[in-house]
Amino acid sequence: MPLSDNEQRLLEQMERALYAEDPKFASAMRGANRRPGAGRRLAIGGTGIVLGLVVLVFGVANNNIPVGVLGFVCMLGGTAYAVSSKRRGPVGVVNAAGAVRPPVKRKASKGSFMQRLEQRWDRRRDER
Repeated sequence: MPLSDNEQRLLEQMERALYAEDPKFASAMRGANRRPGAGRRLAIGGTGIVLGLVVLVFGVANNNIPVGVLGFVCMLGGTAYAVSSKRRGPVGVVNAAGAVRPPVKRKASKGSFMQRLEQRWDRRRDER
């Protein structure tokens, strides 16, 4: 059931308010877009998983441990390939205007672990 014009307008106002109030949260909630090659990566990864499972079962059935380990590694590689994605496009934080701000590169501070945590805490508190 489609939204009425009034409901669409209210939804757009709420989205703009969310972006204005907390752009980091809004960009995180936007979610990952499916890439055109995602289906192909899943198919190749799934094939690797099935092939690894067959090799694993064959190795266990013949009491051949190296073949079973090879099958497990193949399954692990197929899973890693299927769930990974190529990173494309701009990387950074979406600001209130909708533009992408590149991440800030900071020099490593030469303090203790607790001092670095306190510095990070102060930076995050100042950003709000």
